[in-house]
Amino acid sequence: MNLSITGRHLEVTPAINEYVKTKMARVARHFDNVIDTQVMLSVERLKHTAEVTMRLPGKDLHCEASDENLYAAIDLLADKIDRQVIKYKDKVQNHAHEPLKRQEIAVDQ
Repeated sequence: MNLSITGRHLEVTPAINEYVKTKMARVARHFDNVIDTQVMLSVERLKHTAEVTMRLPGKDLHCEASDENLYAAIDLLADKIDRQVIKYKDKVQNHAHEPLKRQEIAVDQ
């Protein structure tokens, strides 16, 4: 998984970089077909925002979280993107093994 972390009006320190990597590793634990992940961290007055765009086979997921603390925003972001990835994975697995409908079976025979 390619992970790029950029900061808008913010210098990405090694501590922040490592924190984001550990949080995004949790997502990779659920789904290992992640192509690319881009994390954007930004600061405005009292609002810290974390955004992620995750490219998966056939779909791009985007998520955004804001809080007064940057680390709390990253935590919220990790939770949101984790839920989205699990939902995507369930959808892909359910549709791949969908049984044939009765009409399709009758036509084939």
